[in-house]
Amino acid sequence: MSDPKLPHDATFDRTITNDRASVTASANGGGYRGGEGFRRFVTPGGSPEDNSQPAFPVFHRKFGNPAPLGLLSFAATTFLLSLLNLSTRGITVHNVILGMAMGYGGLSQIIVGIEEWACGNTFGATAFCSYGGFWISFGILYIPQFAVLDSYTDPTMLDNALGLYLVTWALVTFIFVLACLRSSIALITVFVCLDITFWLLAAGYLGPSTKCTTAGGAFGLITAAAAAYTALAGMLTKDTSYFLLPIGDLSR
Repeated sequence: MSDPKLPHDATFDRTITNDRASVTASANGGGYRGGEGFRRFVTPGGSPEDNSQPAFPVFHRKFGNPAPLGLLSFAATTFLLSLLNLSTRGITVHNVILGMAMGYGGLSQIIVGIEEWACGNTFGATAFCSYGGFWISFGILYIPQFAVLDSYTDPTMLDNALGLYLVTWALVTFIFVLACLRSSIALITVFVCLDITFWLLAAGYLGPSTKCTTAGGAFGLITAAAAAYTALAGMLTKDTSYFLLPIGDLSR
């Protein structure tokens, strides 16, 4: 049996209630074989309500909040890099950041950015995909097969190139600072501290200045702490936690 079709002059009315929406279609002409109209309910998630099998629970697709994953992966990778910039425990070779940058900081944030895009969050999609790309590009610097660092035979030229690389990301981060001014104090803190971190690290290479690099590592730890706090605040809900963390909501 072929599916009933609506004539071209069919009209639709949509009624929205607190828990679901109903869509009513009516045919102005007599060609519609389903009667003068039909009604179907739509859940808040956009899925049609289906009661054809009442013995089975109806699953309606919905997305969880992907932002905590992106923030936590960013926080963890930034934390490790900042410790390396501070030469913690005498470590001066930073190659260990490669796995963290590519796997957790890079890949995870790209995935989160795509999920934010699917949820309709333009800011989240742009931010997470951007910094996921940052960590991947940063990791590529340490992959021997790409020979990015080895291509610079002059150490001064390498420092200047890395400094300009960080200046570029400082400017990108400043754009995100402007874009998040009506979000929350917690998120603004993340981007402001990150922007300061980029500028200090850039100055450390362009100077060159060991003090600026050390200060950049310290601000990186603050940035990581702020991002981890914001991630935890996003994971805690009234249904899953005994307490909530304030974020200073500025959207109202």
